[in-house]
Amino acid sequence: MAIFMLYPVVSVFQMSLYKWGGYSPDKQFVGFDNFKILAGDMNFIRSFQNTILLIVVVTVFTLAFALVFAAILTRVKFKGIGLFRVIFYIPNILSIVVISAMFSAIYDPTQGLLNSFLRLFHPANWAGIQWLGNEKIVIFSLAITLIWQAIGYYMVMYMSSMASIPEDLYESSALDGAGVLKQFFSITLPLTWSTIRTTLTFFVISTINLSFLLVTAMTGGGPNGSTEVFLSYMYKQANTNSAYGYGMAIGVVVFGFSFILSAVLQAITKRDIYEF
Repeated sequence: MAIFMLYPVVSVFQMSLYKWGGYSPDKQFVGFDNFKILAGDMNFIRSFQNTILLIVVVTVFTLAFALVFAAILTRVKFKGIGLFRVIFYIPNILSIVVISAMFSAIYDPTQGLLNSFLRLFHPANWAGIQWLGNEKIVIFSLAITLIWQAIGYYMVMYMSSMASIPEDLYESSALDGAGVLKQFFSITLPLTWSTIRTTLTFFVISTINLSFLLVTAMTGGGPNGSTEVFLSYMYKQANTNSAYGYGMAIGVVVFGFSFILSAVLQAITKRDIYEF
């Protein structure tokens, strides 16, 4: 813990106070100047906005789809249910580089699967849409990729929690006239809330980390910085622009943001524990 966790964290905080290229033995102490520059850095602010957008969109849609699919695969009995469980989980075991290559091919404007499918219905309107080249929609293209990759993992977690709910509760509620939706919101959701609270923290951390890998593999931060996120901008500053200290200042902000957001989510989602 001390060597691999505490020391690196303290080192990041320490290096953020220096003007340093990363390789030169000369380091100039500048105090909080790096953070002052960050406050006026429009590229950093844009990467901050993109990260917030991805966290919100990916969290909301992944949570919703994972809960719905988990409820269906837990409560509904049909042939091939085991196969569907495996299929949904497959994206989570794929490398993010493989996923990036798959969706880059899907989003290809000329030969991609998405445009080819859309042209079946509106040949003129959907011809050559630049899903990864249009500044207005590219961030949402990345969000869809992240959602697709994450649903299976969280679905399995929710299925494990839902499987522990006694069947008697559903039978009693059915006798009282409760339908499927009523049972979901009155029984399933409250009794899986502790798992949902835990996964919300996972959503934040995984989105920040995976968005960096996805951006690096698919767009490189382009076009014109429209997909730049926290970690990709930090990496470029620290390793490309010879501004290692400045990059570490961004790392400190990412650390503080992740910690504060996780704490806020845990506070606002705190509920009384339901027992059965």
